[in-house]
Amino acid sequence: MALHFTATAAMQRIGNYWHMLPMYAQARKAIWDAVNPKTGKRRIDEAFPKEIRKKERVSDMFIEFRNGSSWQLVGSDNYDAYVGSPPIGITFSEWALANPMCWPYIMPILEENKGWALFITTSRGNNHAKKMLDLAKTSSGWFGEVVPASKTNVFSQETLENIRVELINIFGEEHGEALYQQEYHCSFEGAIFGSYFAKQMALAESSGRVCSVPHQTGLEVYTFWDLGVDDSMTIWFMQQTGKSFHFIDYYENTGYGLEHYAKILKEKPYNYAEHYMPHDADAREMTNSEVALSRREVAENLGIKPITVVSRVRNIDVKVQVQIPAVRNLLGQCWFDKEKCAKGISALEGYRAEYDEEKKVLSNRPLHDWCSHGSDAFITFAVGYVEHSKSNPNLYKIRKRGGANGWMANY
Repeated sequence: MALHFTATAAMQRIGNYWHMLPMYAQARKAIWDAVNPKTGKRRIDEAFPKEIRKKERVSDMFIEFRNGSSWQLVGSDNYDAYVGSPPIGITFSEWALANPMCWPYIMPILEENKGWALFITTSRGNNHAKKMLDLAKTSSGWFGEVVPASKTNVFSQETLENIRVELINIFGEEHGEALYQQEYHCSFEGAIFGSYFAKQMALAESSGRVCSVPHQTGLEVYTFWDLGVDDSMTIWFMQQTGKSFHFIDYYENTGYGLEHYAKILKEKPYNYAEHYMPHDADAREMTNSEVALSRREVAENLGIKPITVVSRVRNIDVKVQVQIPAVRNLLGQCWFDKEKCAKGISALEGYRAEYDEEKKVLSNRPLHDWCSHGSDAFITFAVGYVEHSKSNPNLYKIRKRGGANGWMANY
């Protein structure tokens, strides 16, 4: 439906049109090469007949039409790379799994161009797609509709029950039922299949720990990072009150150097205690100086200090068997500001294991997508700050400060 809608729109108004999948690598298999099993024809050949095409580029999945319009497959994992060809119409496919940051990036472009956006998705828990659906149902200028299998004539009731039984036999009572309700009845209640933290985040929501969590001026703020340049760089901001961890803020961006993040930290009204960074903070890279500096050294020169570098995990099994359970154990003590930490909350809810399509099993490796960055930064908190505190039960932190302050201890 989305492809045919776009084909019609491209003939009615000349412009650029996009079809966005969560990850660029999915686009070729899911759309470009996909064949309609009912007709034996490629999906794109049905939607965009040869007669309306001027040329196509297989390499970047681009079609130019005879009237001057164009259509292209893109990925939300690289949304800011498609500059120079602003769309006037875009379909976000599997929106619940896409990077939600692509929408605020693209929305101003569509507003300026008086364009449109279409979001199609399977329900995947109570994440950004559910929030957008709720908005669409109540806001003018939007339309939202949920179409479970029971409202279509695709499956008979007998077929649906057989599918339910099969899923339960394969994945067990809990996961099988959740998958059935999600895929066939559009349920937003179940956790994303393979999600590491969805249950704990759902409990945080139901127990009122996802709410307004204001900054307390009398407490210092700790930050926890995941470093990247082409990938997103993420920062959690936390204050500890007794045995509770208050996450008061979250920041994520991509393509910027440490100077940008130093500026962001300075603009916030926080008194910082310590900054925890992953092992790659010690990696050296070329700078304007004659000596290659580590990212930690660059950050410290910019005023981001003191910094604690969290040791590297060389075995992926350690991450899955030790670090991820450490996060689960801590989430019951965590509070999250609903507004400021919204993107980070979605990342924790969506962080999940890879799924082996051939073997029909979850792998022992986390899926690397937009959820990874915020979740890895949270792992920095779990294995850095908390483990350090455990080794110093009476002394949370000892750190050296410059100037007249000398050594300072926080109890």
